[in-house]
Amino acid sequence: MKLLVISDAHIVKRDGLKAAYAPYVKEMDLWMKHVDEVTIIAPGNEPKKLLAQPFKRQDFGHISLRRLEFHRLMSIILSILSLPYQAIVLYRKMRSADHIHMRAPGNLTLLAGLVQILLPRKDKSIKYAGNFDPDANQPFAYRWQRKLFSSTRWTKNTAIMAYGSWPGSSSNVKEFFTATYLNKDRAIVDRKLSVPIKLLFVGTLTKNKRPETLLQLQEQLSQDNIECEVHFYGDGPLRLELQEKADAKTTFLHGNQPSEKVKEAYKNADFLVLNSQSEGWPKVVAEAMWHGCIPIASPVSCVPWMLNRDQQHLGLPDPSTARGIICESLDQVVKGILFLIEHPQDYHQISINAQNWSQQYTMETFEAAIAALLKE
Repeated sequence: MKLLVISDAHIVKRDGLKAAYAPYVKEMDLWMKHVDEVTIIAPGNEPKKLLAQPFKRQDFGHISLRRLEFHRLMSIILSILSLPYQAIVLYRKMRSADHIHMRAPGNLTLLAGLVQILLPRKDKSIKYAGNFDPDANQPFAYRWQRKLFSSTRWTKNTAIMAYGSWPGSSSNVKEFFTATYLNKDRAIVDRKLSVPIKLLFVGTLTKNKRPETLLQLQEQLSQDNIECEVHFYGDGPLRLELQEKADAKTTFLHGNQPSEKVKEAYKNADFLVLNSQSEGWPKVVAEAMWHGCIPIASPVSCVPWMLNRDQQHLGLPDPSTARGIICESLDQVVKGILFLIEHPQDYHQISINAQNWSQQYTMETFEAAIAALLKE
C-alpha cells in the first residue's frame, strides 16, 4: 500500500536522519508499520525551536512545500503565489496514492481538503487534532476545515478521526483517541485522599493553560483551613510570574522533567488541574486518570466526554459514574474538593472510574485502530 501523508508538521534533519515533532513521530511510526511505501508532504524549513525525534523508518519520501502563512503582508503574497504549484503537487501525489492521510487543522491540509474533492473515490483519513466542538470559538480556517471534512457531499470515502463523541455529526466523523501507555502498564490502584491536598499541573506555563488557577485554588482552600501543596511540571513564559506569587514552602516548580518523574508525580498527586482555554486531546488528563489522579479540567473540546459531564449534579460529581470534576468556577471546584475530603469513599470510587476509562486506551489499541482505518 502507498500511503500519502499531508501535514503542516515540519520535517527536519537531526544527525542526518529525518525527524519531526516528537509526539507526531510517535504516532506516524505506527502508521508506517502497516504500509509498503510512504510519502510525506510537509514544510521542510526548520523552526527555531522544535522538540524533534527521528522517525524509526527512514525510507519514506519527503516533498517539501512552502509553509502557507497569512499573518504578514509578504507572507500572504508569497503564500498566494505558491498556491497553484502546491495544488498541482498535491493532486499528482494524491492521485498515485492508495490511501491519503491528512493532519488537520492546518493551512496545507485545508488546501489538500479542497484538492481531494477532485478524487472522491480515494480512501482518505483525516486526523483532526484540534477541538472538534462545533460551538467552540475558533479561527475561521479551523471552522471551515471542520465543515468541509464533515460534509459527505464534498468529502467522500473519508474517516475523520475526531477526539471525543459528537452526536449529530456526519457519518464521516469517527470517535477517536490517542494513547501514552502500553497494555503491560495497566494496573488499578486504590487511591486515598489525605491532607495536605496535592494539586498537580503538567504542561507548558502559558496563558492558554491558565496555571495560576492552582494558586487560586490553594488560596481558597487555605481559607477553609485545608493544607494544600501545588506542584508544577513544565516550563514556559509564566514561570517567573508564578514563582513571584507562590509560597516557596508549599508550591514547587519542578520545570521540565523526564516522563518517569512525571509518572511519579501523577501517582503522588490527588488532583490534576488543567483549566485550559482550548485543547485537542488533553493528554495530561488521560495520563492522570490512568494513575488514579482525579482531573479537574475546564469543559473544552472532549473533556466533558472524558470526565462524563452528564453525571455532574449541582457542580458535584456523581461518584458512581463520574471520572473527574468539570471546572466551571473556582468556588464550584473548591466545593467539589471539600465534598471529596468529607467523603473519602467517593474520592476512591471516582479514582477507580477514571482508571477504568483511561486504561481502555493503550498504544496497542491505538495501533489496532490505525490498522483498521487503513484496511477500510
